[in-house]
Amino acid sequence: MIESLKSDDIINKVGGRFMFTSLVQHRVKELMAGARPLVDRNGMNDIEVAVEEINQSKISGVLPEPNDPALATETESNPLL
Repeated sequence: MIESLKSDDIINKVGGRFMFTSLVQHRVKELMAGARPLVDRNGMNDIEVAVEEINQSKISGVLPEPNDPALATETESNPLL
């Protein structure tokens, strides 16, 4: 078992259980798709890597601002669609 999950510190660090679960799920999908881990694997599986990245503050649950141009959809960025 992942030792850092035995306390609620990591849960509170990202803003709650739902945010923690979503963040781990999203990061595991990225790792499975070939993303490089931000921590040394040392025999850890993808879930353990994701939890360790959160624990070391390598990734966080901060959402982008609503007016961020990177969030524009195709129809917003191309009015002809």
